[in-house]
Amino acid sequence: MRTALVIGTGLIGTSAGLALAKRGVVVHLTDHDPGQARTAAALGAGTDEAPEGPVDLAIVAAPPAHVAAVLADAMRRGLARGYIDVASVKGGPRRELEAIGLDLSSYIGTHPMSGREKSGPLAATGDLFEGRPWVLTPTRDTDTEVLNLALELVSHCRAVPVVMDADAHDRAVALVSHMPHLMSSMVAARLENAEEAAVRLCGQGIRDVTRIAASDPRMWIDILSANPGPVADLLSDVAADLEETVEALRSLQSSDEAKRREGTAGIEDVLRRGNAGQVRVPGKHGSAPRAYEVVAVLIDDQPGQLARIFADAGRAGVNIEDVRIEHATGQQAGLVQLMVEPQAAPVLTAALRERGWAIRQ
Repeated sequence: MRTALVIGTGLIGTSAGLALAKRGVVVHLTDHDPGQARTAAALGAGTDEAPEGPVDLAIVAAPPAHVAAVLADAMRRGLARGYIDVASVKGGPRRELEAIGLDLSSYIGTHPMSGREKSGPLAATGDLFEGRPWVLTPTRDTDTEVLNLALELVSHCRAVPVVMDADAHDRAVALVSHMPHLMSSMVAARLENAEEAAVRLCGQGIRDVTRIAASDPRMWIDILSANPGPVADLLSDVAADLEETVEALRSLQSSDEAKRREGTAGIEDVLRRGNAGQVRVPGKHGSAPRAYEVVAVLIDDQPGQLARIFADAGRAGVNIEDVRIEHATGQQAGLVQLMVEPQAAPVLTAALRERGWAIRQ
């Protein structure tokens, strides 16, 4: 791939442009808002000048509701040898293109499974897709050349290609992305009118649950409007679980011992099913989840503290597998949780104590 055209310079389009430009591809940028394309160009994602002729690959990074129309226009104008989109829903856009009657041999639907709570070109980074799955949904009609161009794009972005059926993809993202986003928003909505004293007690758990609720509602309306059926089906199942859980909690309030036992069994069931589902979430680098030991270190909120901890861990020959930070309420301090292999935990604990770090048991 020598040339590419990015149509839509938001977070995903600009990030793809940055990754391609870094690897020597001549990237042309266009957007319905010319100012946004100029911003992406100023960031180094390419040029906002139109290409002189057809490019190798056109990347349509428009909202799901507009993908088919933008693709159809680009294909009729012959802007590229191959065409892809990066929308988070795949079945709908393809069916719209088929209904128009276009030859889809030069098109393949794709979806990079990566993003941020922020949107727009200023939120873009050239490493946004590194190590992340990038779904490709070819059909029997897809030209091999176009599939290879898409694979080359994924390679340039240092993502991991995953081939799926379009409708299977839409059901999957409803489960792992769309439904969880709505659940996060519903939990966060409980905080809107909560008492300030209660909100001040927020810890890492509520931050984890509500993090994705900070995303742009307009963008998510577009996404959910393109995949409402599978998301509604999943929420219906969650609603049934919620109803049973509410009944179980009410039973725990009962003075009847049998009712309380029934309530306990109901709560235990949903918690155990949650455990069983959580362990299926892929671990580091997409591998099977691993059980790590936590070494908790108290730190002051000052520059260089984390760098010192990581350097001291390196001197001890211990690899930090993951890290989490909990900030103390009302204090300039925090708790750094270092996840390490179980056999490395005592080594790291001893080394950090020797270097003056306060370890919480």
